[in-house]
Amino acid sequence: MKREEIFVRDEWRCVYCGVQYAPAALTVDHVQPQVRGGDSSGGNVVTACASCNLRKGHLRLAAFLLDEPDRMTNFRTYANHVWPRHLRALDEALEAEQRRRAGRQGADPSR
Repeated sequence: MKREEIFVRDEWRCVYCGVQYAPAALTVDHVQPQVRGGDSSGGNVVTACASCNLRKGHLRLAAFLLDEPDRMTNFRTYANHVWPRHLRALDEALEAEQRRRAGRQGADPSR
């Protein structure tokens, strides 16, 4: 898919912050980053503003979305074209990340 097609599909809206932008302020983000094996198919790319895309970087999507609940809400609302396999992987990663974070909070720092 071409960048402009992705922007049109996503209504020029960043799927992370939920704001609509002029095309010049938008980027294409890979839900599963290419450095982690993601491809450039329509089900793995979404519209992101430059700020959100920079903040996400090469982070795993679950870690990025857990940091700010509004991002999670916006992603679930606006990322309608993401492949179901990526959404399943996201749900699994969210559960694992939440367990990992809860384990760190419960760890005894004196050990």
